[in-house]
Amino acid sequence: MDGVTEKPMMGAGRSAGFFARESTIAGPNFNRWLVPTAALAIHLCIGMAYGFSVFWLPMTTMIHGTDPGMCNNIGFFQALTTTTCNWTVPQVTHIFETFIAVLGISAALWGGWLEHAGPRKAGFIAAWCWGGGLMVGGVGVMMHQLWLVYLGCGILGGVGQGLGYITPVSTLIKWFPDRRGMATGFAIMGYGGGAMIGAPLAVLLMRHFGTPDAPNVAMALIVIGAIYVVVMAAGAIGFRVPPNGWHPEGWTPPEDEHASGMITRRHVHLEKAWKTKQFWLIWSVLFLNVTAGIAVISMASPMLQDVFGGALVGLKDTSAGLTTAQKAAVVAAAAGLVGLISLFNSIGRLFWASISDKIGRKNTYYTFFILGIVVYCLLPTWGHLGMPAMFVISICIILSMYGGGFSTVPAYLADIFGTQMVGAIHGRLLTAWSAAGIIGPLIIAAIRQAQLKAGVPHQLVYDRTLYIMAGLLLVGLICNSLVKPVEEEHHMTDEELANERALQHDDSAVGNVTTAARGAFGATGVIAWLAVGIPFLIGLYIALAKAAALF
Repeated sequence: MDGVTEKPMMGAGRSAGFFARESTIAGPNFNRWLVPTAALAIHLCIGMAYGFSVFWLPMTTMIHGTDPGMCNNIGFFQALTTTTCNWTVPQVTHIFETFIAVLGISAALWGGWLEHAGPRKAGFIAAWCWGGGLMVGGVGVMMHQLWLVYLGCGILGGVGQGLGYITPVSTLIKWFPDRRGMATGFAIMGYGGGAMIGAPLAVLLMRHFGTPDAPNVAMALIVIGAIYVVVMAAGAIGFRVPPNGWHPEGWTPPEDEHASGMITRRHVHLEKAWKTKQFWLIWSVLFLNVTAGIAVISMASPMLQDVFGGALVGLKDTSAGLTTAQKAAVVAAAAGLVGLISLFNSIGRLFWASISDKIGRKNTYYTFFILGIVVYCLLPTWGHLGMPAMFVISICIILSMYGGGFSTVPAYLADIFGTQMVGAIHGRLLTAWSAAGIIGPLIIAAIRQAQLKAGVPHQLVYDRTLYIMAGLLLVGLICNSLVKPVEEEHHMTDEELANERALQHDDSAVGNVTTAARGAFGATGVIAWLAVGIPFLIGLYIALAKAAALF
């Protein structure tokens, strides 16, 4: 295989299997800039998680002529098996919460296995779990069995999400020691942009197999799942890993950064890393940043409509009733904001992660929290002053930092704990995302409901929530300030490091460290980047077209 060093397994006396990690160790003809395309192929597919809302309403109208007396008070457990009553929006939206929760759990459970098994095997399993899970969910929709949708999209799909999320990140950090932030930003940008491609594709498929009035959710899930299996498997097969100790040609670690202690040359084992105070401080940093960001993601569209109403279509008297056409224009403007959110959530991941290579990870999070506190506190002010443009700009800034938090944290972990087990450590840390994905919306919804019950006007009901989010960011700022270098006692000894590397079956000769991955970019690189770049640009165009409704 071109660019790959094939070796027998250490002590096994036989050739390594195609999916074994040792079969993916890069040879001299490989170019490291091919790895981000493999990562993007996976993350652009699993990023459809953010676009799953396109299925909610169609999934609630599949059975016609239901008996209101029987179906109005149907409980959740009855809904799991009913074939005579439609599901409700709350019942199906729990699918999203399920696969986000399973994402964190599966990443935590199998992150250590990933480091030994390698990205090709992990990525291939992720392809079948995510894509196959969507297909199983499609069968569940076809049979109108909600439990099967939960099993497929939620449980099986969540495992695919977890493995698919951490596999590219762990690999890219090892390939780009000189640009850790930018490298992980490329992959995780794909996760933020996956909905820009997947959501319009899902809508197109639902209409193709059904009608605009009766979209076919089942076939859309099955087809999009099959597409994702193929694309993610291709990305997994394209992965290569560098020999241990590999560096880009002509690059040496900057001495001043290591002298500060915030970028270590040592490594911390997973079993010690997650027990350190540094891990839990960074866990809190991610949890608080995600919780605050989810507040805006979950409330952005209704918040814009409630706060500004007719002002979005140029009415000076916002208390006046709206015509049907004006209401439609307001809804279209709010949908435009959702398009902008997808755009800034995606682009912010690459932008802020790349910035972190220049100013450092800790300073980048300082920026997130300080700027975030200011912007969150300004949002109510823009509403009171009737300034929707400033309101939208502020939300876009918040969402760019929300995405940037995800893409910067893997490099932060690599700086603090080393690169040897960063994928496994990152997997454990993603439980912060799972917790925020469940706790955050519950807190936000409860506060909003309490405000409404207290008689607070709709246009003011978000003020207290936004100030509380600013308070959470203040706590995050304090946690970030407390992150210090890991104590010497937690670092792996040379013997422990050698044992860990032996589990990866990397018996590369020392010479391969200096000769590996020195190949030219070439036509293969151009084709690979076009294969992931063209779909992303199409999704970007669609998002911008939706956002145009705001202006």
